[in-house]
Amino acid sequence: MGLDYTYIASLVEQVKDIPPDSIVSRTFYSDEQVKAILFGFAAGQELSEHTSSQTAIIYIIQGEADLTLGDDSRPAQAGTWVHMPPRLPHSVVAKTPVLMLLLMFK
Repeated sequence: MGLDYTYIASLVEQVKDIPPDSIVSRTFYSDEQVKAILFGFAAGQELSEHTSSQTAIIYIIQGEADLTLGDDSRPAQAGTWVHMPPRLPHSVVAKTPVLMLLLMFK
């Protein structure tokens, strides 16, 4: 008997269609240590500046966005990875349709 695991062949397939002028979010995994959320942004959509009490990682799977991390503005594209400590003000603005993985550590 092996250890339990979760296998998802394609995160891209989890959020296939993003309606215009909207943001779709889907929590696809959660346990006592981590919560995994997939976000799909239509071009031009934004998560306004906010903070979290948890450590988090952003990974851009597809598309291009502008990230604000504290006082810094950074471009993001497929492959961009960001580690954020608790209470870091941050925001996301999608320049194109964007698929983003957010990992929140409990």
